[in-house]
Amino acid sequence: MFAKTDVQPLLNEGAAKEDIAASIFQAVVNQTISGLACGRPIKGNVAFLGGPLSYLSELRKRFIETLNLTEKEIIFPKEAHLLVAKGAALESVSQSCISVQKLKSKMELLRSYKDNTEDHLKPLFTIDEEYREFQKRHGKDTIKRKDLKKHKGKCFLGIDAGSTTSKLVVIDEEGTLLYSAYKNNEGKPLESVINMLKKLYKKIPEEACICYSGVTGYGEKLIQTALNIEVGEIETIAHYTAAKSFMPNATSIVDIGGQDMKYIKIKNGAIDNIMLNEACSSGCGSFLETFAKSLNLSMDEFVREAINSRKPIDLGSRCTVFMNSKIKQAQKEGYSVGDISAGLSYSIIKNAIQKVMKIRDVNTLGDHIVVQGGTFYNDAVLRAFELIVGKEVIRPDIAGLMGAYGIALISKERYKKQNIEEYKSTILKSNEIEDLKINIMHTRCKGCENKCLLTLNQFSNGKRFISGNRCEKGAGLEKAKKDIPNLYQYKYERLFNYKPLDEKNAPRGIIGIPRVLNMYEDYPYWFTLFTKLGFRVVLSEKTNRKTYEKGMESIPSESVCYPAKLSHGHIISLIEQGVDTIFYPCIMHSRKEDKNANNDFNCPIVISYSENLKNNMEELNDGDITFINPFLPFNKKGLEKRFLEIEEFKKYNFTVKELKEAINEAEKEYYNFREDIKKKGEETLEYLKQNNLKGIVLAGRPYHLDSEVNHGIDKMITSLGLAVLTEDSIAHLRRSKKTDKSSRPMDISFKTL
Repeated sequence: MFAKTDVQPLLNEGAAKEDIAASIFQAVVNQTISGLACGRPIKGNVAFLGGPLSYLSELRKRFIETLNLTEKEIIFPKEAHLLVAKGAALESVSQSCISVQKLKSKMELLRSYKDNTEDHLKPLFTIDEEYREFQKRHGKDTIKRKDLKKHKGKCFLGIDAGSTTSKLVVIDEEGTLLYSAYKNNEGKPLESVINMLKKLYKKIPEEACICYSGVTGYGEKLIQTALNIEVGEIETIAHYTAAKSFMPNATSIVDIGGQDMKYIKIKNGAIDNIMLNEACSSGCGSFLETFAKSLNLSMDEFVREAINSRKPIDLGSRCTVFMNSKIKQAQKEGYSVGDISAGLSYSIIKNAIQKVMKIRDVNTLGDHIVVQGGTFYNDAVLRAFELIVGKEVIRPDIAGLMGAYGIALISKERYKKQNIEEYKSTILKSNEIEDLKINIMHTRCKGCENKCLLTLNQFSNGKRFISGNRCEKGAGLEKAKKDIPNLYQYKYERLFNYKPLDEKNAPRGIIGIPRVLNMYEDYPYWFTLFTKLGFRVVLSEKTNRKTYEKGMESIPSESVCYPAKLSHGHIISLIEQGVDTIFYPCIMHSRKEDKNANNDFNCPIVISYSENLKNNMEELNDGDITFINPFLPFNKKGLEKRFLEIEEFKKYNFTVKELKEAINEAEKEYYNFREDIKKKGEETLEYLKQNNLKGIVLAGRPYHLDSEVNHGIDKMITSLGLAVLTEDSIAHLRRSKKTDKSSRPMDISFKTL
């Protein structure tokens, strides 16, 4: 379910289905090797058992290639999907046999088993009359409608390219709904919208004119580009606009769609906070649909069963995978479909409130709550929400169309601001849609080392849409934004662009340093120290996804942070370069960035992760690699004494004099590096001031400079015309309590985003 949240937008943007399928197989392989094996390498003779590995040849292929298995090491038994059952049968041979009659009686006992516990949730409705009153109350929240065929004059079009469905509405100048369409996009949002438009154009009378159009949702940019639509808006604003038209004094808006959830907190008539489901899509409409289909029930039948249930089971608010397990257990215990359906309705709301909205007190929702999204068409889910929050809410009769209706209203407002009486929307007309051809290509961006997989949608109208890029280069915007300062990029280059000694000028040989964790802060020090001592310093590769995959077999814990997991691949990177001596120390205390700082203790992972590497990577224990990872103080006096005591360094016969000289040079370069970052920060602020530009301080750990960790967010920010500063480039400019404003080096205004 976590992957599903990523897959749906990729489908909506035109990514090739075969690429997504291969990626899903690879994700399963990576999860098995890194998450389940947890540092126990899968080697030797490997047996492939179970249904998925029996029926999915490409999944086996991904395992074989990733594990580098030879043909002799692959064990794929006949009927591998039945092997566990066969094992159970063989095991029973050695046990006392049970008679057929006894076995039949036990099976009959299971069939007749019923749960008699009283630990159930409150029924959604206790009597039928209660449900009829509920329907009557929610039947009042309707939108004004008119017949499109009878309409004359201006109208406005709104499209919501949702995660799993496409919605289209047409409204008049008063916001009256003239036409609507709602259908599953089947992973092809552009195609589904085009079909909707074709049907609309056949029904719209000649006297009606679409003056302005807008689009929102997952496929917003793709559809806006392809169909030449005027307005594109993020879906939260579209949903807020629609909800406000139903309830101007709304305090909260809760939207549960097929794939995602949104919670919009309203304060004093404006958006105060927005919460979205961050990764897992469990508890959304698609989960209910999937479960209903598994029972061969339509959603209407599924809802009816929930409404008639009198003892809903408490399924909690768990992840979909665990929820499936609990549902199966409930079925074994004799709960009815209705009890489970009602329990799921409760669970969806609990998941929304506790995991997405993070509400501890339902009173913070206020008294004017609007619920929307296709999932709230489900009366069982709506009733569960009201019971849990203890309040009656508003569900518009167009709950599933609110995004499309909201963007139609926005289009109407934007049109009026244009103040142009005679204007027709630029959206493609019927004949233009018929002539529209789309050429989809897939390529690797060559703009930087990320080598993003780009999906290029080239349209016959001359426009194109590019997705998959993590920075402005992939979208072809780098020329327009090339002068925008990016201190993440500057700091990264300043940090690692040291030129090592040639091998002939390095009397003490080669020493490797992994490009990981605290090295993103301390590398200038260690490079200078070892270079001065006569080593050729070799740095591991610049991080990419392959770096992670190189070392994932030896990762002992799934819960450790991703930057730490990357360390394993960086060690392999050094070994692949022929480095047989690697230095990666354990540093407990960092340098204080300010004399008034009260803490210089490193993160526990940063302090000791090299110990983890030493104890879990077979490559470091086979005798061919010298891995030097002492616990060291990061100060001049302590290092001079400690370095001479390190066993692995004794063979180099460092003299006290040369060690002191090397440490002095390292100290000097370390502070030079920090001063350069500060100067660059001041220069950038002056540049912004002179050019009337704005910048963002992108705060993070030192290793967030790694593009594999930050996902190119710095380049995304500069593509928007905003400069990127690091926190250490401007921290020294803050106002001191002992100085007045005039004593500051530069007048800066800071805002927290």
